[in-house]
Amino acid sequence: MIHYHNRIFKPVSTSSNAEVTEDTIFHYKQTEDRVQCSYKSKAILEGHLLGTVDEHGVITMVYHQINTKGELMTGRCTSTPEVMSNGKIRIHESWQWTSGDLSEGTSVLEEI
Repeated sequence: MIHYHNRIFKPVSTSSNAEVTEDTIFHYKQTEDRVQCSYKSKAILEGHLLGTVDEHGVITMVYHQINTKGELMTGRCTSTPEVMSNGKIRIHESWQWTSGDLSEGTSVLEEI
């Protein structure tokens, strides 16, 4: 089982409708099958996610964030891990806003 505790990730690609940018840093914590994360960037003042992780390392989560316009944005996401040849984790995300335009997107994060 993949354990996310104290791992740090940053995006390497994301859909155009995302607020996440290449300067976003994600700090993961995990207790048993519960995952939480805090993140921020130039475009996101504060963001958090909360989810559960299954035996394959797949995270099912919800997230909320406040952007630089002062808007509270919310969404849901499924993150599927890939262990890279260097032993670090790449996360493939499929997400949807539950606020705003309700659009969907994808992102890829890599452990730094």
